[in-house]
Amino acid sequence: MITIKSEREIGLMREAGEIVGRVLDMLEEEIAPGMTTKRLDELAEQFIRDHQAVPSFLNYAPKGEPNVTPYPATLCVSINEEVVHGVPSDKRVIQEGEIVSVDCGAYKSGYHGDSARTFVVGEIAPEVQQLVDVTRECLYRGIEQAVAGNRLHDISAAIEKHARSFNYSVIENMVGHGIGSELHEDPAVPNYGRPHTGVKLRKGMTLAIEPMIALGRSRRAVSKRGAWVAVTEDGKPSAHFEHTIAIGDGPAEILTR
Repeated sequence: MITIKSEREIGLMREAGEIVGRVLDMLEEEIAPGMTTKRLDELAEQFIRDHQAVPSFLNYAPKGEPNVTPYPATLCVSINEEVVHGVPSDKRVIQEGEIVSVDCGAYKSGYHGDSARTFVVGEIAPEVQQLVDVTRECLYRGIEQAVAGNRLHDISAAIEKHARSFNYSVIENMVGHGIGSELHEDPAVPNYGRPHTGVKLRKGMTLAIEPMIALGRSRRAVSKRGAWVAVTEDGKPSAHFEHTIAIGDGPAEILTR
């Protein structure tokens, strides 16, 4: 069921979203070759708790899946061919020339904010830099379509069209989502689709839009049994950007800027 948020609720989501945005700003300054992904996670958790919020992802488990081990960290830190859900570790050291997707959520006053950025560490290959730039552009192409009166898959189609214009692959089995008092709410927001289809967008809907785009030909992110992290099928790099947005009377408001 899709929930329509009041102005009060969107205000509370704005507070959670601001914390997430500030966490990612801080990590962008801190990330460097030689740092462990666990250290990024520690910095993020401390920042979130210092701002009277709690990490959305820590101990998260999908509803209706009792056999899934709860997620053990504050951040998802996914490197190179890792699409999403990379678990921070004191054994995973960030290297020069890698791309690092950092996904962060914060829960405050009963509501969540959720955002992701792909950081470039040092010098990287031009084709990988372009992938990162285009994936970021895909996010904003999608957000431009998130206006009342449009259809959900107008967002999806805008993302897909821009990605495929560069011959990139869209990861089809990982999607964005509604968000609010629950981290994952209806509707699912795919990164591919036909324009003018899907549910009609209404004022008060809040969505986490998150394109995951790959350099190779992978259309799915695959994971080993029991592992959270999902990687491209062909081992090629993937980038990921995400914002939580609220649909209002005009252009969507980005709550995690």
